[in-house]
Amino acid sequence: MTFNSKPAREGNQMVFGIRAVIEAVNAGKEIESIYIQRGLGGALLNELKSVLQDHRIMAQQVPVEKLNRITQKNHQGVIAFISPIIYQKIEDIIPAIFENGQVPLILILDSITDVRNMGAIARTAECAGVHAIVIPAKGSAQINPDAIKTSAGALYKIPVCRHDNFLQTVRFVQESGLQLVCCTEKTTDYLYTPDYTMPTAIVMGSEEDGIRNEIIRISDHLAKIPMYGEIESLNVSVSTGIILYEAIRQRFVG
Repeated sequence: MTFNSKPAREGNQMVFGIRAVIEAVNAGKEIESIYIQRGLGGALLNELKSVLQDHRIMAQQVPVEKLNRITQKNHQGVIAFISPIIYQKIEDIIPAIFENGQVPLILILDSITDVRNMGAIARTAECAGVHAIVIPAKGSAQINPDAIKTSAGALYKIPVCRHDNFLQTVRFVQESGLQLVCCTEKTTDYLYTPDYTMPTAIVMGSEEDGIRNEIIRISDHLAKIPMYGEIESLNVSVSTGIILYEAIRQRFVG
């Protein structure tokens, strides 16, 4: 068994009109986001909602002004964006890593919302040999052209796994034999303490709220970055690079 280390590309594409969006979803397109005009009704819209429910796709209710700012064409109250990447499943990737005789290094991003941070993190992760990135389906930055550009194309190369039940997915990663190392200031242990030569999933939190408490509670290690200056925090993409390269130092330098 092998896993796809270079996800297939899809062109970044906007689809508008209720029937067109229904057909895109039924065709198996990777939907990045869907906007539905607030207060819209009708039989065709009900069909769309049913299709979205069947495919477990969440839609955002927005005012018509937002849709009109996106396009002046006849959107019929519905606009969807197709993801430029094909998302994968971490349930398929972790067993394949073990079967290939490798020690998993997974990066879990808990609600990183800035697309440029997402791109910068992906670029560092790909350079560091991270096997996959895991993100929540809701509350995470879109993988859009800005993210792709900032990643220098890394988002086309590293598998990205987007999951609806994020906490359940994190538990699955842990139950698969990976230690959870949460990068957080809520500890006295520095990032040098964990043994990253073991199968490891490093968790990074959102720019505003950090890592959710439910993940902190089940983590195997909490690790913080030493800070000596007056500014008390680092950009999350910088923090990710620091902890990833501590893991690489331990694995390849000792």
